Amino acid sequence: MEPSNKRVKPLSRVTSLANLIPPVKATPLKRFSQTLQRSISFRSESRPDILAPRPWSRNAAPSSTKRRDSKLWSETFDVCVNQMLTSKEIKRQEAIFELSQGEEDLIEDLKLAKKAYHDPMLKLSIMTEQELNQIFGTLDSLIPLHEELLSQLRDVRKPDGSTEHVGPILVGWLPCLSSYDSYCSNQVAAKALLDHKKQDHRVQDFLQRCLESPFSRKLDLWNFLDIPRSRLVKYPLLLREILRHTPNDNPDQQHLEEAINIIQGIVAEINTKTGESECRYYKERLLYLEEGQKDSLIDSSRVLCCHGELKNNRGVKLHVFLFQEVLVITRAVTHNEQLCYQLYRQPIPVKDLLLEDLQDGEVRLGGSLRGAFSNNERIKNFFRVSFKNGSQSQTHSLQANDTFNKQQWLNCIRQAKETVLCAAGQAGVLDSEGSFLNPTTGSRELQGETKLEQMDQSDSESDCSMDTSEVSLDCEHMEQTDSSCGNSRHGESNV
Repeated sequence: MEPSNKRVKPLSRVTSLANLIPPVKATPLKRFSQTLQRSISFRSESRPDILAPRPWSRNAAPSSTKRRDSKLWSETFDVCVNQMLTSKEIKRQEAIFELSQGEEDLIEDLKLAKKAYHDPMLKLSIMTEQELNQIFGTLDSLIPLHEELLSQLRDVRKPDGSTEHVGPILVGWLPCLSSYDSYCSNQVAAKALLDHKKQDHRVQDFLQRCLESPFSRKLDLWNFLDIPRSRLVKYPLLLREILRHTPNDNPDQQHLEEAINIIQGIVAEINTKTGESECRYYKERLLYLEEGQKDSLIDSSRVLCCHGELKNNRGVKLHVFLFQEVLVITRAVTHNEQLCYQLYRQPIPVKDLLLEDLQDGEVRLGGSLRGAFSNNERIKNFFRVSFKNGSQSQTHSLQANDTFNKQQWLNCIRQAKETVLCAAGQAGVLDSEGSFLNPTTGSRELQGETKLEQMDQSDSESDCSMDTSEVSLDCEHMEQTDSSCGNSRHGESNV
């Protein structure tokens, strides 16, 4: 219904729920305990954040960008016909309209992804059908699901634009979102393949043309493919906002509470399956230089707590994986045209791992006193992990991107260690450095302190040359590989 010219009570502009959701901060650590809450965004040399201009094409004239304006219920419909609405009721209607409008936008974007990306690339043979099926996953099957919800929401909307009850609709519809598990579980593999295909200049040229076109709204293909995951994790927020403005005596309240419980259960289940899928993906891409590096703790892992890119005190970029019970330090390599991770040293059991938080300036770079006079930024945000078992020992001084990222790593490792020790039935607690305190003697059984000389010697050994007889090391690839692909897909832990 078009807005009328009738005078109505002035309405305060209600902020769109989309504006209430803070942007996801990209960090170099990916945590899989919040797989769905983060976006999979790992970088490779084939994927700059914004694709570079095509050197073989002429400069295109700037095109206008098709922007999607946010719509408010109070500006779209005739708000008042016979009586004034309370501020609380107006906010409730705005929240319901936000839910409906979000479904409409989602459907439009999913159809656009198929029409503007999938179908043309298939028709022009830019990618094979098998490759496109891997990248787009089950996206097609999601469109009818959301069309059904949108249809039901429109059916219960009154002529004046208001909606009385949405709870029963949501309780009946939300269970179908369980089908999202296959789409979300496929995202890590899909993103890796898409990044790899961007090395093909035909693919990069096509995606760049799309990015320059008005329909894309300056979003790349992955932004469109990630929209379903983003929508999924917004449902609890959207439903809570509707519930917050629903009076206690409204029959919708009970149904909304039930709907929130349903969607929280679905998100938790998909989160678990997605985490397991991503764990398998990275385990399959670990490359072992020798049989002795293989560890049953890796094989039995179903959860990847976090992973990301760190540097040692010699500036060597390492990709570190923290599984449930084992820490694996690797280097990113190219193998059979795929990004893989070659083990750097022996895996370190979490239960025997010694963790030490290092103060800024404490680490000497390159094992030399010259490091003490280096740029201050180069000696910040280090922590140390070490391990000793009989004749085997390792010590690695690792540098995070920033203070926040370092703290994430420390928290993840301490939590993993505490979980393993509790599961083993060991009494005691971890101190602030991750060392195990014996409650009887009060002494540290796992001592995290080592002499700098020992550290430098061990780090020097840790920086051993890699065997490249079977695997070619692509240094440039390493330099440009993002910590997220390399955890939080970054601290990345997802969907």
